[in-house]
Amino acid sequence: MVRPVADSRLGLDLRPAWRRIPRAVWVLGGVSLFMDMSSELVHAILPVYLTGVLGLSVLAVGLIEGIAEATASMLKVVSGFVSDRVARRKPLALLGYGLAALTKPVFPLAESAIGVVTARFVDRIGKGIRGAPRDAIVADVTPVALRDAAYGLRQGLDTVGAFLGPLLAMVFLWLWAGDMRAVLWVAVVPAMIAVALLAFGVDEPAATVIEPASARPSRPDWTSLWAGVRELPASFRHLLVLAALFALARLSEAFLVLRAQQDGLALVWIPLVLIVMSVTYSLVSYPAGAYAPRLGRRTLLAASLLVLAAAQAALAWLPGSAGLWLGVVLYGLHMGLSQGGLAAAVAEQAPPELRATAFGLFHFVTGLFQLVGAALAGWLWTRYGSAVAFASGAIWSLLAMSALAITRTTHAPAPQP
Repeated sequence: MVRPVADSRLGLDLRPAWRRIPRAVWVLGGVSLFMDMSSELVHAILPVYLTGVLGLSVLAVGLIEGIAEATASMLKVVSGFVSDRVARRKPLALLGYGLAALTKPVFPLAESAIGVVTARFVDRIGKGIRGAPRDAIVADVTPVALRDAAYGLRQGLDTVGAFLGPLLAMVFLWLWAGDMRAVLWVAVVPAMIAVALLAFGVDEPAATVIEPASARPSRPDWTSLWAGVRELPASFRHLLVLAALFALARLSEAFLVLRAQQDGLALVWIPLVLIVMSVTYSLVSYPAGAYAPRLGRRTLLAASLLVLAAAQAALAWLPGSAGLWLGVVLYGLHMGLSQGGLAAAVAEQAPPELRATAFGLFHFVTGLFQLVGAALAGWLWTRYGSAVAFASGAIWSLLAMSALAITRTTHAPAPQP
């Protein structure tokens, strides 16, 4: 029996949500999949490489990760503003992905910590340029009622790459007897595939054409950036406060890798940490987005914070492999329940002509407080041990839950028949 996909009398589309998501979102998901495969392959072994081979401290790794992510987030404000001012999304997204792809050969070629750290920063610059325009494309091409599902789908595909990358790292570390420099070369191939997919598989969405080309300035008016930010509604600013608390609570994945190293996990198995986290993340992202209109976006975000607090508690106080793997799984569950919903909330709160700017500001605040959280956790780890560092994350999770209870900016739109 063939299930009807539409009722012509009522004008209803009865297909499941994943079949109604626009093709461009699927392609952007594929772009994210391959680029994250590349980046997470590098990230799976980079903390160990920096501490074990190049001799950097855990505090230094925390600062490097935090500053790198904050740099990316600051650039997202600028790229989002430029995208809105010139009414174009794809060129900036392509520039960002292309720059990230060009940095991948630098990791195995670098001869010192300076070279590796520089490559990490340039890679994050590429991320900063591409993030806001890409997220704005998803909102531009997707109907309002499908946005939670669309962001969940893109994030889910992104996270497939996030576990395939560490899986490749683990396989090649085993095949090549722990030669980390050789394994880093593998990251070049998926990065190039991601750029090709974006270049040839995504058209510039018509929805981003805000005003005629003749009416637009030939270059962005940089003095109006903050004027544009001030035009965003007060409810969006409340959402930024919530995003800051989420970022403080969620420690960098680098600390999960370092926790595994602290427990004596062999080098070849360390990428399994990110694989387990990312598989959980990927499996949860799309269902969370698809059911957000029914369950409530606020409910899912609150559940994600409760799960994150439990993850941090397990990592802090449950010793050995039991605490590590329980914490990693719960961490992935938190990510799957929260990230698509936060992105959909940004798209909902921002007017279309300021959508990329709003995403840039959201990512900037997130990155800034990730820097603060990473630096604080790195200092606590170095001074008092890993248990205190993870315990601080649990405390921030509970504070974020308190903020979520009083905000009114995270409701998902009601489902359409």
